[in-house]
Amino acid sequence: MEFRARFAPSPTGQVHIGNIRTAIFNWLCCRHAGGTFLLRIEDTDLERSTKQAIDTLLECMQWLGLDYDEEPMYQTKQCAKHLAAAETIRTQGNAYKADPAVEASPLYFRIPVDCDDFPFVRTVGNAEVTLAAEQHFLVNRAGLTFFTLSAKGKPVETQACLAGFKDLKVYDADGNILFALNAETLPGILDGSATFECDNAAKITYTKREVFYHDMVKGDLSKPLDSMRDFIIIRSDGSPVFHLANVWDDIDQRVTHIVRGDDHVENTYRHLFLFHLLGYPVPVYAHLPMIVNKQGKPYSKRDGDAFVGDFRDKGILPEALFNYLTLIGWAPGDDREKMSKAELVEAFQIERAQHSPAQFDQAKLANMNGLYIAEMPDERFIELAWDFAQRMDWFSKAEKVKFDDVAKLMKSRTKVFTDLAAWGYFFNNELEYDAKGVRKFMGTTEQRDGLNKLAEGLESGTFNTPEDVENFIRATEQACGMGEFQLNQPLRVAATGTTVGAGMYETVLILGTAETAKRIRTALEKNPLA
Repeated sequence: MEFRARFAPSPTGQVHIGNIRTAIFNWLCCRHAGGTFLLRIEDTDLERSTKQAIDTLLECMQWLGLDYDEEPMYQTKQCAKHLAAAETIRTQGNAYKADPAVEASPLYFRIPVDCDDFPFVRTVGNAEVTLAAEQHFLVNRAGLTFFTLSAKGKPVETQACLAGFKDLKVYDADGNILFALNAETLPGILDGSATFECDNAAKITYTKREVFYHDMVKGDLSKPLDSMRDFIIIRSDGSPVFHLANVWDDIDQRVTHIVRGDDHVENTYRHLFLFHLLGYPVPVYAHLPMIVNKQGKPYSKRDGDAFVGDFRDKGILPEALFNYLTLIGWAPGDDREKMSKAELVEAFQIERAQHSPAQFDQAKLANMNGLYIAEMPDERFIELAWDFAQRMDWFSKAEKVKFDDVAKLMKSRTKVFTDLAAWGYFFNNELEYDAKGVRKFMGTTEQRDGLNKLAEGLESGTFNTPEDVENFIRATEQACGMGEFQLNQPLRVAATGTTVGAGMYETVLILGTAETAKRIRTALEKNPLA
């Protein structure tokens, strides 16, 4: 059987990392199985699913290399088919209007009472429920409404579908049967011509059934049928509800595997019935754990960058984001983390997805991005860095030749392209000095004397290589009676204003020895001893 899976977003603006991770997992499943990856735009929210929102989604997918194999399906163009599917269900006797006398009344899907032969329904035993005394009890075509007592002795209302109460019997306090749902009473209840209600029901008994299926990620799942309710499939305005539209479009696209977030687990129990009654084999399901923050709550914009566009603007590479999002909630089964798309496709098995929520870590993503930058050819890094640098306030002062030298030097220290903000001291002579660094590394007479001697030597000497600069600094330290490397940090603070950066000897050569000497004198002048 051909493996066919789909990504079915409802684009309403920016693309959340949780949604795009779902797309990535579907894409990897299809590519690993040699199947077909489908795109469906669920654009029925006409106010928010604008052309701009859809274009943003498509651009994100293209940026990440999520190519699809057939023309995208737009759900708004499927409305006639959805309505036809609803009519099929209605003519089967599995749907009813909330108010038959009102033409615009919503259409409800009735979970079939006679569902013992459905492959996803099974009997689990007999049930007996004690009811809250003197509370209203109702059986009608919409199901049951009754009250039980909470642990604190307070009445608690329950509403559930008729299908959950096969062989229902209602008893009074003396054990007399008040009502039985059977072959004689069921037809009237279903067509709405009969109801049963009373205020003295004390107990009910029934055959308990449950809906079940196997999830490729979460394993065997089940839900008691007596906890489910009938649900709307056509709104009062005549528009299809998500449940019907989603299932029919999966049928129309011949979807065999549904990989989506675990917020849809509850929907799946409903959808099984729709697939079955519409005559389509139930697809295989895999529900992915949600992405959470450090507190275990759903990851959102409040926790930092949360949209694909945020990471793109920050300078995260598409291959790094793709790689990292794949590892949120999934692992290859070995120690690999940095993996190419080809490696991910080969290794990907949805069964290896974790069951529990997956935590998003901005620092780990940045480190992953740094790994991709590190292996990038210098020419490519320079090209990307030059494009990104144009948003920096120092860019107007950057000469291309010097910029190329800086980029080569700083590449190994760059994790994300926003790190380029720290390159400003190479191009801007007006430095902002790190106050703590000044106190620590320019705060003694010995340090300042050493800096003055460095300035003198840099102005008069000839330096062609980093080794020339290093040897000169070591000699100056020795001449000043200072320990080895004692002038590196004072020189860095004076020449760059910072306490961290790339190799100091290379930095001096890029700045130029005369410019470095000038900066040393300026730093000493602007930061006198206290």
